[in-house]
Amino acid sequence: MAQTSLIIQTLKNCLKEQAVTYANVAESLSLSEASIKRIFSEENLSLQRLDEICKLLNMDICDLTKRAEHSKEEINELTEEQEIEFIKQPKLLFMAYMLLNDFDFDTITYYYKIEELEGVQLLAHLDRVRFINLLSGNRVKLLTSRNFRWRKNGAINKLFNQQIRKEFFQSNFVKPDELMMFSGAMLSRSSILLFHKKIEKLVNEFNDLAKQDANLPFDDRVGCGFVGAIKPWVFSDFLKLKK
Repeated sequence: MAQTSLIIQTLKNCLKEQAVTYANVAESLSLSEASIKRIFSEENLSLQRLDEICKLLNMDICDLTKRAEHSKEEINELTEEQEIEFIKQPKLLFMAYMLLNDFDFDTITYYYKIEELEGVQLLAHLDRVRFINLLSGNRVKLLTSRNFRWRKNGAINKLFNQQIRKEFFQSNFVKPDELMMFSGAMLSRSSILLFHKKIEKLVNEFNDLAKQDANLPFDDRVGCGFVGAIKPWVFSDFLKLKK
């Protein structure tokens, strides 16, 4: 990614994190919201305007560039070999999952059957594969990006299809905190692709809520699963009727 694109994308991430909208930026810069959208879309942002937006976020350009530089080191997915390694060591996968969900080492070892020494070994393993930076006091710094995903058709995805999905959909989804909705319709390809983006946005919002709740006590949170999917599909019994 070019430096300009990287800085603009980092700025967009900062705006989203602080819930600052394009309308807020437009008001601050005395421009129309349409102008702000065009500036970001064309990546045509002067240093003066960049400085003004940074001030709106209570940061300076140096902070932004440092964050942009750091994001270049973040990983969006593991290699297939690393995912296979996670599958072979369920506790390693569990530790990675818990860290992705902002649980600290002490909480993990207190609530789960992982002894301190074993936990340290798992952290060291994750450090070796560059999933985290292991810091003093068993603190960690995740090296995964905000958009981290398990590989499509990778080992973790296969585990989901073979085991996790079956367990997840065994529920009748009738409890107060459960919900499943299904809708079938005929859509154009362009509408299907548009809905892909809506699902991705919803997943990001789900992850944002998880980040917000990360500071709550352990007992105030419960593990949740979220599945969003769309594909061209016709019920097999209906398909048999097609000429």
